[in-house]
Amino acid sequence: MSGPHDLFARYTFGHPERAAAELRAVLPAHVVSEVDWSSLRREPGSVVDPELRETESDLLFTARLRTGQPLLLYVLLEHQSRVDGWMALRMLRYVVRHMERWRQEHPDSTGLPLILPLVMYHGSEGAWTAPRRVEELFALPEGEEARTRWRALLPRFEYLLDDLTAEREEALKERSGPPLARLAWLVLRHGRSEELARKLLEWEGLFAQVHADNEGSEHLVVVIRYLLWVGGEPVHEAAGQVLHSVLGRRRTEELMRSYGEQLIERGLQQGLEKGLAQGLRQGRAEVILRILTVRGVQVDEAARQRILSCSDMATLDRWLDLSLKATTLSEVLDDLTQ
Repeated sequence: MSGPHDLFARYTFGHPERAAAELRAVLPAHVVSEVDWSSLRREPGSVVDPELRETESDLLFTARLRTGQPLLLYVLLEHQSRVDGWMALRMLRYVVRHMERWRQEHPDSTGLPLILPLVMYHGSEGAWTAPRRVEELFALPEGEEARTRWRALLPRFEYLLDDLTAEREEALKERSGPPLARLAWLVLRHGRSEELARKLLEWEGLFAQVHADNEGSEHLVVVIRYLLWVGGEPVHEAAGQVLHSVLGRRRTEELMRSYGEQLIERGLQQGLEKGLAQGLRQGRAEVILRILTVRGVQVDEAARQRILSCSDMATLDRWLDLSLKATTLSEVLDDLTQ
């Protein structure tokens, strides 16, 4: 099952227009000017190793240069919290897989397409410090002269890097691209920081721009869903405030009802996979608490513990239905205050 980082990244940057914004921000200027961006298309499939799918996702795009030459743009979205010193080797392996796939699909071709690999990193431990060139991974003999001779014999490969953790907030805001792309860069940049809740309130204007864009309501749901899954209580409260401010109470209730249904479905899937009814009940209780938080309903510790410790699914279902429209705690746990 895909994690929240993967779902959010793929939704945002899997769209050609928003992918183009990311690529234009990182590719060298001469490449940007030579690409026919109207030809950019997303291709299916992934080459990420199965054991790494929880920490990264990848996207493959095809395009053409203005000369008509084919171009492959491979984007790896890195979610893990630590810098991987072997990323250059992993990226080389992924690129080779794409080249092998290309040869199978184009048996009459006498040459490979241009492949440009890019890593977007938004980990929590600071700037990216791993080597970006494969030749830097080899243990070379001592002495600069000897190293120079050996480097000439080594395979050469380098990936591009968009290290969001090293970018200033203002620089990300000023990047060219759709509002959702700019908001996603900021959310990913600050996603694991303690200041995210405060930042969300500062970005209210950008949230409004996202909402005003085509499919804006759907975009907002995806962003808010991601924030609720990865953020703590302060982030949940800030997200709820922004959503109310941008959409108003009625529309927020409609979106939260839809979101609640999605959370239920996800909880059911997780429960089936685990085969544990206890896990399903726990997931349902957490959904109720998250919905109440987004709706601005204050939940004291006694009520929180009552919801989390409830073992009756029928009661949890009733509380969930009530939480989607509730403005006060008593409207959900009507017998708690009696």
